[in-house]
Amino acid sequence: MDWLNTYHLGGIVIGICTFLIIGLFHPVVVKAEYYWGTRCWWIFLVLGIAGIIGSILISDILISTLLGVFSFSSFWTIKELFEQRERVRKGWFPMNPKRKKEYES
Repeated sequence: MDWLNTYHLGGIVIGICTFLIIGLFHPVVVKAEYYWGTRCWWIFLVLGIAGIIGSILISDILISTLLGVFSFSSFWTIKELFEQRERVRKGWFPMNPKRKKEYES
């Protein structure tokens, strides 16, 4: 990836990829909460920890940075899952009728 350094595009590439990663997590939160509720929070914890480990072990600054962004986006998703449940309770997002009892408690 010598062209990134030659044209000083590393920051722009990281910015675009960060935007895409964060944008990807929004529908993931909505779908995960709809199908599994908040029970799947631990999956995002594992993904976040794996991303941190990968970020530490990889020497390429671009890949390491993007793994860091992915990692902390995964951690943020845990918080968003619980907030998404509240948004569903308020009627802002559709409720999974198969899990209606979970929203009542």
